[in-house]
Amino acid sequence: MIRVLLVQDACLVRSVLAEWLRREPGLDVDDTPWRGAVGRVRSLRPDVCAADLDWADGPGVPPLADLCPPGPGGTPPALVVLAQANRPGLLKRAAEAGALGYVDKAGAPERLVRAIRSVAARERFIDPSLGFGFLKAAQMPLTGRELSVLSLAAGGATVAEIAGRLHLSHGTVRNYMASITRKTGARNRIDAIRISRGEGWV
Repeated sequence: MIRVLLVQDACLVRSVLAEWLRREPGLDVDDTPWRGAVGRVRSLRPDVCAADLDWADGPGVPPLADLCPPGPGGTPPALVVLAQANRPGLLKRAAEAGALGYVDKAGAPERLVRAIRSVAARERFIDPSLGFGFLKAAQMPLTGRELSVLSLAAGGATVAEIAGRLHLSHGTVRNYMASITRKTGARNRIDAIRISRGEGWV
């Protein structure tokens, strides 16, 4: 039996998808919104976490790494993400968090089942339709930390708020913003956000 935790903030979508997954033989499925995900991982100790990259708590990537703490045997849950090809920034961050499975949200639900079974066996699963998104992610000039800073800035966070969220000094945040502006060829912070949104980085 594969223990699965489905993480999705839209209650209706989560409930329907979880019920559909429960009909699959060999899957023991629980579900939670992102706000309660870390606690549920600790209490349930699932074999697989299937998480939607869109979350209700703001821009950027949800805390994917927090879903994969080592279990009793030292093996963390395998991570499957529900993604979109036009959001290469999220794909890049999911890869950095160690996701093994990537399922296109626009695809058939059977793909999610295949991904869950694959990653439970510690085998990688990538939806072919996400290939272009990964290609764009590979060409992205920004580092993961720069994407984190930019995502918060795109959500309207001030330098002080970004520093607090990411545990950085104000000067370090300003240095990251200067680097982001240079790498994107932008005129200023607002222009960098506009360009990055157009590319699907944030």
